[in-house]
Amino acid sequence: MPKKKTSATAASGKAAAKAAKRAKAAEKVERKETKKVKAGKSKSKSGGLEDDDQDLEAILAKIQQDWERAHTVTEETSEGPPSRRANATLTPCPIGNYLWCIGGEYFSDDKKAYFYNDVYRYSPEKDEWRKFASPTCPGPRSAHAVVASPASGGKLFLFGGEFSSLYQNSFHHYRDFWVFDVQNHLWDRIETKVRPSGRSGHRMILWKHYIVLFGGFIDPGVRTNYLQDLWVFDTQEYKWQQVEFKENERRPSPRSGFSFLPVPEGAILHGGYCKEYVKGQRPQGIALEDTWLLKMDLDLKLIKWEKRKKIGYAPSLRSGCSMAFWSAKGMGVLFGGVYDDDKDEETLESVFYNDMYGYQVAGNGRWVSLALKRPKKKPAGGTSRKSKKNAQSADDSNIVMEVSKRDQDLEDEDEDDVMQSPVSPVSPVIPKKTKEPVQEADPGIDPDDPNATLPLVRYNAMLAVLRNTLYIYGGIYERGAKEYTLDDFYSLQLDKLDKVVCLKESGIVPEEGANDSSDEEDDGDDDSDSSSENEDAEMEHEEDQAEEPIIQPEEVENPVKVDTPSEIRLKAQALLQQANVVPSSATSGEPSNSDAHITPLPGETLSTFYARTKDHWASKARHEGGSDNRGKLLRRDGFTMAQERWEEYKPVLEEVEKILRESGLDDGGEVVMTGGKTAGGSLLESRNRR
Repeated sequence: MPKKKTSATAASGKAAAKAAKRAKAAEKVERKETKKVKAGKSKSKSGGLEDDDQDLEAILAKIQQDWERAHTVTEETSEGPPSRRANATLTPCPIGNYLWCIGGEYFSDDKKAYFYNDVYRYSPEKDEWRKFASPTCPGPRSAHAVVASPASGGKLFLFGGEFSSLYQNSFHHYRDFWVFDVQNHLWDRIETKVRPSGRSGHRMILWKHYIVLFGGFIDPGVRTNYLQDLWVFDTQEYKWQQVEFKENERRPSPRSGFSFLPVPEGAILHGGYCKEYVKGQRPQGIALEDTWLLKMDLDLKLIKWEKRKKIGYAPSLRSGCSMAFWSAKGMGVLFGGVYDDDKDEETLESVFYNDMYGYQVAGNGRWVSLALKRPKKKPAGGTSRKSKKNAQSADDSNIVMEVSKRDQDLEDEDEDDVMQSPVSPVSPVIPKKTKEPVQEADPGIDPDDPNATLPLVRYNAMLAVLRNTLYIYGGIYERGAKEYTLDDFYSLQLDKLDKVVCLKESGIVPEEGANDSSDEEDDGDDDSDSSSENEDAEMEHEEDQAEEPIIQPEEVENPVKVDTPSEIRLKAQALLQQANVVPSSATSGEPSNSDAHITPLPGETLSTFYARTKDHWASKARHEGGSDNRGKLLRRDGFTMAQERWEEYKPVLEEVEKILRESGLDDGGEVVMTGGKTAGGSLLESRNRR
């Protein structure tokens, strides 16, 4: 019995202890809550906030500051048009009387390439240029495409373009898509999963709420690939979609640098440029002159191409011409361009233009000439009959004469006989002197000839029509072996066609008195120098041959290896002919084409050379090298062989520059070649033709 009593007492004591512990914990919690309430009331009375609220407010403030910093737009007035450039875009503002100039490229005298991403706005009413810059914007580029839309307060859509290294050893083609708000001057990048490939030289138009993109080119360094794909961007759904065509459907061939004009039915496409690659022959540049109508439809599956016939007074065959749309008259306006006759491998004759043509888009389309109109000359007496009447009535205002209409006519005829006596001629007003060397050198030029006001011949100029005024800016002008990027700016009243007004002259056009003949004389001097240098080189080659021991074929361990300067020179000359960089008359030595397909081309980097020839080296590593490797290991062995070949030709490629200078094909600056092309040789195709 005593044991049971003791156990019950212990159990009741434990329960009491637990109850007391719970009560104590509850009291502690209550005290904490009370303190919180009191603290909250105290802070609310003093206007304070919770700690969490204070942190949230600081976070929001920082986010706002970061956004403002990223969207700060600087605006400044420019002294004149943008700097010298070509392949930029000049676009009429969709909501105001302005022009927008974006991007472009400039080639300096020392063959360096500079690219821009600046944004300029021109106001014709003030004749003022303003520059806008924001932290978020597209990268520097040229040969891109821009289209304007009046929706949402005005937008400019930009796609693609290209960028290159300073010496154009490598190129990058953009495939990014941007929109520029013309009211707040901010850029915004549009990200979509489906979009066109990177490209340059393409064109875009706006039809209803669709942005239509066609063509362009991609240059990986070995050959230029021209495109003919058609893409549509829906500005309402923000989606790209490619338009597919059947194989037997007629459509424009691949091209770049063409004209693309918006019309009610869809778009008009004219001309362009491409290259024709035939196995065993050098690439041939082709200027295109065909015209097509793209018939749009809200159902993209119903979009079709229709080829148009050439009707009217069409421009001559050319590339690099610019075309803008004159909406008030439903007409495309074409200006300038260049035609290259390079069928002969030893010569490249180029014809440059500064004439203008119009293409009436209505109906079946018709070409018309937009030649400037000569002003009407006054009568020989210098004063019209009406002005003479007014002068007489002013002089005789105090005399009242009442005569019949017949008597008045007779009196007027008598006065005409008297007033047509010899008088002192009035000195004509000579137009502002232009920078056209031919016009300045010709003393017999007619000062009343409106053609004297035309800009210099050029190609790749920027063109835009604002209301009834055509604006021409920049472009590329060539004289002899030299290429000039321009920055002059002109306007022309299309409804009058009386004269071209120079808004800003270019200060880089050759000096007065310079002409093509002087360039030819200079070229002749270069040729004589190069011929003397070639004679010295031949003598050096003969000396080297005399000094070198005769080696029998069985003694040659590596017949491909080149060590002597004379052999390096011969191999470089053969390489130049093989790549069709210079005519055969400019070099000596017999080219060997037995291994031409695995020979590095002038300007090719190691990676570009391997990408072009990797299949050959993989096969050689497997069969001739006896390698048992597969996959990545086999490609690694092939790359090692390609690297050895490229390093072997390194002195040969360095000799290329020396040969070009000796051949008179370079002005002394560094010659840059990509895929068998140079940047700026007199007998070589300019990359701007693309």
